[in-house]
Amino acid sequence: MDQGPLSRRIVAAFDTLPGQLQAAARFVLKHPRDVALLSMREQARRAGVPAATMTRLAKQLGYDGYDALRERYADAVRDGELGFAGRASAQVATQKQRGDRALATELVESVRRQLAVLAQPAAIDRLVAAATLLAGAQRVYCLGLRSSHSVAWQFHYVMSLLEGRTVLLDAPAGTGTDPIRNATRRDALLVVSVLPYTRATIETARYAAERRVPIVAITDSEVAPLARMARQAIIVDIESPSFFHTMTPAFVVAEALAALVAGRGGSRSRAALVRTEAQLAAFDTHLRPRKEKA
Repeated sequence: MDQGPLSRRIVAAFDTLPGQLQAAARFVLKHPRDVALLSMREQARRAGVPAATMTRLAKQLGYDGYDALRERYADAVRDGELGFAGRASAQVATQKQRGDRALATELVESVRRQLAVLAQPAAIDRLVAAATLLAGAQRVYCLGLRSSHSVAWQFHYVMSLLEGRTVLLDAPAGTGTDPIRNATRRDALLVVSVLPYTRATIETARYAAERRVPIVAITDSEVAPLARMARQAIIVDIESPSFFHTMTPAFVVAEALAALVAGRGGSRSRAALVRTEAQLAAFDTHLRPRKEKA
């Protein structure tokens, strides 16, 4: 979790705060980046308090209003205090204090808890609904940039083994998103982006949404830009004890979607795999066990 610019002040004053102010303070402590990026009303909703409580908390901490407090957190984001560099400093300090094994254990346990959430009925329902949409599309355009690229690529790669209905929006010379101009309402866009959101990803998804292309989004918040555009949005937790967010839950979602879509293909998917395996064998793509000498 990021260390916000007012965390120490909030912790010092926490025991003296009334109950609702403590709830607001817990939100600010736990979600410093959201303080910089979300509206006050949305933060209050997530904290489970009236919007006026956020203003009261800001005044308790010495600010004229909540906008001034948010600006302090926005400055921290811009200055890197809540970015990767700031988190790296915190990780180095923790790792030095607790040791490598403790950090490694915490990393693995964190991912285990995140995957357990994806196995809950509501999350499974979202996966199935998203897979249904993708399976019914004529073509599926796949987009993920920066840390999200490998997630979109994994879905595209698995699907390419089956029937070649996917189009990866990735190419040299700045032409990667060009094929999206060919997308129609009969197609779909599978798009991946997590905080900090990549501008080109959001703009491409917006372009598709304006043309009524159904969108399946893998993102990290119900209020993320992609979630608001998507026909189906699957929310993954990216928090990590590391300085860098985790993409493991997003990978699991992409692989689950690919498996579900493939399964809906039935005999057609099986026939496509037979052709794929024949081509791979013709090119001797994979190592084969050596034959033992008689």
